[in-house]
Amino acid sequence: MSLDLILGRREEKAILERASRSPDPELVAVYGRRRVGKTHLVREFFDDAICFEIVGKHDASLRDQLDNFSQALGKAIGMGIQPQRPSSWPEAFLQLEQFLESSARNDEKGKRVAFFDELPWLNTPRSKFLSSLAHFWNSWGSRQRDFILVICGSAASWMLQNIVRARGGLHNRLTRQIRLLPFTLSETRDFLQTRGVDLTPFQIVELYMTMGGVPHYLKQADPGLSAAQVIDRTCFSSQGLLRDEFPKLYASLFENDEQHQKIVKTLAKKRQGLTRNEILELVGLQSGGSASQRLAELEESGFIQSHIPFGKKANDALYRLSDEYSLFYLDWISPLGKRSPGDGYWLSKRNTPRRRAWSGYAFESLCLKHVRNLKTALGISGVETTEAPWRHESSEKSEIPGAQIDLLIDRGDDSINLCEMKFSETEFTIDKRYGEELRRKMNVFKEVTDTRKNIFLTLVTTFGVTDNAYAKELVANSLTLEALF
Repeated sequence: MSLDLILGRREEKAILERASRSPDPELVAVYGRRRVGKTHLVREFFDDAICFEIVGKHDASLRDQLDNFSQALGKAIGMGIQPQRPSSWPEAFLQLEQFLESSARNDEKGKRVAFFDELPWLNTPRSKFLSSLAHFWNSWGSRQRDFILVICGSAASWMLQNIVRARGGLHNRLTRQIRLLPFTLSETRDFLQTRGVDLTPFQIVELYMTMGGVPHYLKQADPGLSAAQVIDRTCFSSQGLLRDEFPKLYASLFENDEQHQKIVKTLAKKRQGLTRNEILELVGLQSGGSASQRLAELEESGFIQSHIPFGKKANDALYRLSDEYSLFYLDWISPLGKRSPGDGYWLSKRNTPRRRAWSGYAFESLCLKHVRNLKTALGISGVETTEAPWRHESSEKSEIPGAQIDLLIDRGDDSINLCEMKFSETEFTIDKRYGEELRRKMNVFKEVTDTRKNIFLTLVTTFGVTDNAYAKELVANSLTLEALF
């Protein structure tokens, strides 16, 4: 079992290691968005311990899936033997059981692994796949101490509903589960370096704000290319991988993905975030189970995030678009249509107001994903906290003006960090106008919340804050890019 070939993923490898050393049979679920590296993780970790592997076919019939199974079983048997296509999934799992019985090996060789990849695609309508899988595990797999069944899928919401939170034959049968997320910034840096791509922290952040920490996307970065060149080639050339990835991404993860796309497109236009009711009104969805399911599916798949603002209740949660690629696609790629702008397009937009607006929001979103790093840099990693953006809307009933705070870290030591994120290509300078804006935000927050906690204004910038009178007066903590890594 290989550990060194899988970059990062320490927690996930530890889970698989415990499963491989356990004296009991193991049923492991791995789920996460498309292209995030689930298959690579399982294959590289278990390596030759995998004695059977099948990958579901997208939009294939039951007959095609069963043909797919017989081919996979033929590869597992080897010797050029192609078993007869089973007539049903119960028969298919009986064939698999017979093969596993005949290929049992000594305990000294470790556990055997059966790997079902893209499980949701195998579950075609009226195929009885799930009930057959459950029967296979309950009647045979769960009694084999040397056996690990790994089931994997990109449709995170389907995996959660039908496997992780299953109510049928697989209810409470999982022994371990892994939700595989995109790389963090530090993992992204390490991943690029192993591929010979040596970029500055600023350029890594720029690349991350465009495509996130999705390994398959990051593979588009070649040695000797700047971040701008990689973005130009990957996002704006006619053959670029991410040029038309957006519709494929959502269609592969969600049934009836039009509503999911509408929600994402709506949030892309409302950078301050929206409540559930605001989303439903703007998208045109009726309140109920269907709307809640769409939001839950998007959040569980990592495309949107919800936060309960300070002093508010769960019904007041704000939803934000958190997927970097989706935001970049909607802001920059989609408006071009089929037109290819040519080399140097991204570099030519560097100093435009439109790019500054996008980069500001994208950097803010990136910081929200790396709050743990910010807490460590602030020296409060051991303090219990809750984190969320905060906003107050002005109204006719109140004279208090509206205000928005990028991130509020409410600490268990009677303190609060009000965090502002600023993306710039040089040291950030607080001028008179912005200094007044910061004072106003702090005063509005104190008045609205009536908090008695200590308030520390924290600025997170790319290259630091200019040491002037406004910075000395207002800023308690100044963090730079290094804190995010």
